[in-house]
Amino acid sequence: MFELITLPYAPEALAPAISPETIAFHHGKHLQTYVNNLNAAIAGTAFEGNPLEEIVRTAEGGIFNNAGQILNHNLYFLQFRAPRENNAPEGRIAELIDSQYGSFEAFQKEFAAKGAGLFGSGWVWLSADKDGKLVITQEANAGNPLTRGLKPLLTFDVWEHAYYIDWRNARPAYISALWSIINWDEVNARL
Repeated sequence: MFELITLPYAPEALAPAISPETIAFHHGKHLQTYVNNLNAAIAGTAFEGNPLEEIVRTAEGGIFNNAGQILNHNLYFLQFRAPRENNAPEGRIAELIDSQYGSFEAFQKEFAAKGAGLFGSGWVWLSADKDGKLVITQEANAGNPLTRGLKPLLTFDVWEHAYYIDWRNARPAYISALWSIINWDEVNARL
């Protein structure tokens, strides 16, 4: 049985990028529904007892959608910390970003453009391929880079439920605000 992840910060810790109200709905209600739905869908199936990542790699339909959304949201919520001014990457991820994109600012511009430009609902991801090269992808709906053989490192949820309470229809402003709360230590640990 899967359980709702416990957040490593208080609901108000991410404001103003993400409000306590958004945390209450997005994490407490929305993500909880995916957990409940997946647990009900896999009971008595070959997926019961499998790790979440394996279910995402192999399932289809409703099981994939709920498993994908749980994994995506877990990675999303666990990559945050309290806002910091000039919150730039450090360590290995900073070296890779500079090497491949020329600068953090150039990377941010490309990543944000892919997030803002994703039609409909989904996710924008920074992942690493099998050779350690960074890749930015857009994934619709419950999509996750694991299904492409990539290792997910960083993600921005661009479904409207992720930002509509705080940012209304201003997806680019929401994306811009998220940079202040990224926990780059967590991103480095995922490498």
